[in-house]
Amino acid sequence: MITSEEVRRIARLAMLELKDEDVDRFAAQFNDILQYMEEINALDLSDQEAAFHITELKNVFRDDELKPSTDREEILKNAPEEAEGFFKVPRVI
Repeated sequence: MITSEEVRRIARLAMLELKDEDVDRFAAQFNDILQYMEEINALDLSDQEAAFHITELKNVFRDDELKPSTDREEILKNAPEEAEGFFKVPRVI
């Protein structure tokens, strides 16, 4: 069972300030969560296969094909400045 003091300690570790009425509310919510986890742990799942995903996943691959691209000179016509075949931009630090 989570006590009010434990909630205050958790809040202090998380650098949170809690009002007194919130401490009691969070303690009750933590205890509800722990009670629910105990119910889940009590289930007999020995005949169930572990499920890592609810749907079957598979990768979809495509062939890596070389396709024509826009001409570099045509692209660089839009550049405010160009240097050695690349866009020239201001340095960002």
